Amino acid sequence: MSRSLDRPLRRLTLPLAAVLGLALGLALPHNFALQNSLNRALPSPLDQRLLLVGIDDATLGDYGPLSQWPRSLYLQAFDTLEQAGASVIGLDVVLDRDPGPELRAAFDRPRLVLATAPGDPVLDWVPTRHTVTGVSALNSGGGTVREVQTAYPAGSGPGAALVPSFARQVVAQAGLPLPLDTQPRLLRYSPPAQVAAQTLSFRDLVSGNVRYADLQGRVVLIGQNASGVPGLNLPDIDGRLTSGLEWQARAVSSLLAGPLTPLPVWATALLCAACAALAVLFGGLWGYALAALTLLVAPLLWPLGVVFPGVSVSLAAILGSGLVAFERWWQLKTLRLRDPLTGLGNRLSLTRTVTRRWSRRLEQPFGLVILDVGTLSRVNALQGRAAGDALLREVAARLQRTRRRGDTVFRSGPDEFAVLLEEAGAADVPLLAQALERGVGPLSVGDLTVPLTTGAASSAQDLASPTDLIEVASRERYRAKYQRVQES
Repeated sequence: MSRSLDRPLRRLTLPLAAVLGLALGLALPHNFALQNSLNRALPSPLDQRLLLVGIDDATLGDYGPLSQWPRSLYLQAFDTLEQAGASVIGLDVVLDRDPGPELRAAFDRPRLVLATAPGDPVLDWVPTRHTVTGVSALNSGGGTVREVQTAYPAGSGPGAALVPSFARQVVAQAGLPLPLDTQPRLLRYSPPAQVAAQTLSFRDLVSGNVRYADLQGRVVLIGQNASGVPGLNLPDIDGRLTSGLEWQARAVSSLLAGPLTPLPVWATALLCAACAALAVLFGGLWGYALAALTLLVAPLLWPLGVVFPGVSVSLAAILGSGLVAFERWWQLKTLRLRDPLTGLGNRLSLTRTVTRRWSRRLEQPFGLVILDVGTLSRVNALQGRAAGDALLREVAARLQRTRRRGDTVFRSGPDEFAVLLEEAGAADVPLLAQALERGVGPLSVGDLTVPLTTGAASSAQDLASPTDLIEVASRERYRAKYQRVQES
């Protein structure tokens, strides 16, 4: 199939692919299902500095419901951890009840982080000399991929102050202060077996049934991991109910390791636009190959902390391939009306165009010029068919340059072209035919001179049908050709 048929449609499909790809990237900047799959398939190890102390079912069985615990239990745990040399202690239990003046000062410890409830970021009874607080919150949203922020707004208004998150405060006490912002950061998935291996029971910690060597220099998180705690045990990406303590441990570990960073929306949109346009530009099956390649980029960038929207970019490439398929369908649909060599309309297209115009011939008269390319058979025989094809393409190009705006050029036969002259009266048609012949000639291929012969007819003549118009122009061309041969 000739590339001349591709170019006009390609000028439309290429920018259309870029626009549709851009829109796709803006509509689907994040691929949560892909993130879930990669997060589970390529898990990140829990930071080895972390040690979890879980308030589990056995602990609640010994000490009763958490709301009835004496605050001295926490102080016993703090004393044991400090004696063992723990570097940071984070208590992910909201203590909303004043323990009294005797114990109040005992909570004022360096490198201790206390959790506050979302929407109530202040513990009024907590001393302010050393104590650090952070709001215990995670972004659960509607999907299974959980996120964390380094800060959350204290109110609902646009000018609300930012309150540090619990995970951020623990990381800051560990020596990595992060800026306070509300940008969601994806949590890295850690294997449950590793999380369990780095977890102690709160009961064992209080009773002293621990090795100090296991606690020295560790970042310790104390929180609930008992089963059936409403609001704290949330479904994980593998469907398993996960405790709030494990979620906070992943948040702290993710921040310590550098959180997974999704591409900006504008970057995703530009990538989608580029892939859709490249799929159209390359054509064929290259778009599908590009779609497969972009899906492979996502797992390669995941270990580097970059969340690549492979599904969106891949869909953009497939969208471009769809436009390529549309191009092929349109070309096949219009092939019966087009000359594959020159891209011009063929004889059938000429007949249909004249027939459509015929009913308006009295109000808008038009003319038809048929131009014969002489010695084409000799050019093919002596110079080769490629030379003959080049000659026909050259004649088509010259006719396109010479014609008036609104006139239409056709290749109506193996060695003839037709030009439909819009708004041309009977007196104008012969003059326009001469102008077209002068604009195309003179022609030569090697030593061969290529003669041109024209015949013209006007719709203003006394003709009965569109076919008569074509026949009259053809007879005029034959008459002129016969006369030229006789003279030579």
